[in-house]
Amino acid sequence: MRPEAAALRPASVLVPIVDRGQEDPADLTVLFTRRAAHLKDHSGQVSFPGGRVAPGDPSPEATALREAREEIGLDPVRVEVLGRMPDYHTRTGYLITPVVGIVTPPFELRPDAGEVDEVFEVPLAFLLDPANHQRQSREWQGELRWFYAMPYRQHYIWGATAGMLVNLYRYLSQGRLR
Repeated sequence: MRPEAAALRPASVLVPIVDRGQEDPADLTVLFTRRAAHLKDHSGQVSFPGGRVAPGDPSPEATALREAREEIGLDPVRVEVLGRMPDYHTRTGYLITPVVGIVTPPFELRPDAGEVDEVFEVPLAFLLDPANHQRQSREWQGELRWFYAMPYRQHYIWGATAGMLVNLYRYLSQGRLR
């Protein structure tokens, strides 16, 4: 059962698309984190940089950029915000606003060891290929749960992160990024 909309905690993530200036759009990548293994919630999972809205954050974009700086040391000056995707509701009680941005090198990342075990990139072309959008299910607390997964090499991208990527594919294919 999903939490009631009024009970959802607002959060924002950056969907960081890295553009190294190559001629071929197939060279674009998406930057991910693997959450620290010692964390209480979602430990070891692949995610976008992001987190809860802080009292001083004026917008979802500000939250996403602040969190990316805190988690991986990404300088907001290196990010050109393209727009937002529709909010994503999670079963864990969050209302996440995905903010899509182009990250232009050079940039130096400094992952916060308290939050992030690894930062890595995956080709955008792989993530936008519907052949890689697997529907999987697992039983959790006596209920069958369905989710998207996009295994890539040793990384298992699934759940809300994979769901937001499927939404990105749908919105890009329809030209609906706002």
